[in-house]
Amino acid sequence: MELRRALTLFDAFAIGLGAIIGAGIFVVTGVAANMAGPALLLSLVIGAVVSAFTAMSFAELAMRIPKEGGGYEFAHQLVSPFGGFVSGWMWLMSNVLSGTAVAIGFASYLAVFIPLPVNIVAAAACLGVMAVNLWGVKESTTINDLLVVFKVGVLMVFVAIGVMLVHPENFVPFAPNGYWGVMQGAAIIFFAYSGFGRIAMVSEEVIDPKRTVPKAIFLALATSTIIYMLVAGVSVGMIGYQGLAGSASPLSTAASLESPLLSKFVGIAAIAATLSVLLTTLLGMSRLSFAMSRNGDLPKALTKLHPRTRTPVVAIVLFGGLMAIFCLFSNILFAAALSNFGSLLYYALVNASAIKMPRPSYPRVIPVLGLVSCLALMLFLGLDAWLFGALGLVVVVVLFISRNRWISPAK
Repeated sequence: MELRRALTLFDAFAIGLGAIIGAGIFVVTGVAANMAGPALLLSLVIGAVVSAFTAMSFAELAMRIPKEGGGYEFAHQLVSPFGGFVSGWMWLMSNVLSGTAVAIGFASYLAVFIPLPVNIVAAAACLGVMAVNLWGVKESTTINDLLVVFKVGVLMVFVAIGVMLVHPENFVPFAPNGYWGVMQGAAIIFFAYSGFGRIAMVSEEVIDPKRTVPKAIFLALATSTIIYMLVAGVSVGMIGYQGLAGSASPLSTAASLESPLLSKFVGIAAIAATLSVLLTTLLGMSRLSFAMSRNGDLPKALTKLHPRTRTPVVAIVLFGGLMAIFCLFSNILFAAALSNFGSLLYYALVNASAIKMPRPSYPRVIPVLGLVSCLALMLFLGLDAWLFGALGLVVVVVLFISRNRWISPAK
């Protein structure tokens, strides 16, 4: 039984945009502004350029290997089975934790409007998106399409109102922390952009993936860059980078200058954003684990498809359930650290895969730049990211060495 090809260009584009324009845009503007000041705008451009190298590698590989699993499948075929194993397991580990953090973020935003226990609501949200994913890939992506349209619409309303409240003096000094601050901001922005890779996870469910997946990747990256630039520019112009840096919810803080109603509206958009990211996170994990199971890197049960919806039911239930359980123990301090390390390692291996690809369409310097930039950004990670990342790698190596004892390899 095969997966169902049902996703259009817009569906694939919305999966990427939904993953990029998530909770990050409602928080990352404040974090990056604290580092770069008004030069946050320059950080956004640098982050987009660095992301573009990896995006081009993804697009090239998706045209050659239009299979479920994205970067894992690329590394498995072109680097080595071990490289694919490391890539896949690190991505799954980091996304279970980051998905849990997103669910808790969703519950925290919702608690502003409806005071309910955050942990319980976060777990319920994981079970809810699990049910949506089980419904079918077209149905779940249609819901994601609606969430993406809504949150982008709210952000455009914010920009349209906020541009009339911009004060040019808030852009002076432009780079108070110098070049280092700009580059630190760019490193944070890279993580905000990195959701475009999720499009390649569902290649076997996309109509005409060799053409559609690359287009969707570039559209998602270009659109998100424009949205980030507009929102960040207006936010800095409204309250200055100090005002953004001092707020846990910078867009709501900026919006509150106009009216409490607009601030609440932005809060509702944040709820939609986190829910969209949670939905696509589970979609990506279930498809990656399906691909790993098919290659013998996870138990064969994870390849089981529902006879009607043709979705990987066991994988969806497993990872949706894991996130729900972790939500009940919300103090996961290392979630962001492991997620950042795992993501950069994953994208570095994607670029390494593109380097090894014979007869590439793009100059080979593109994936080389992508690989170098990913490794360079790892230098900006904190000690906690390296410690938890190294611990994760040790676990993955032990699993690889012992895998033949608990998994029957693919024939």
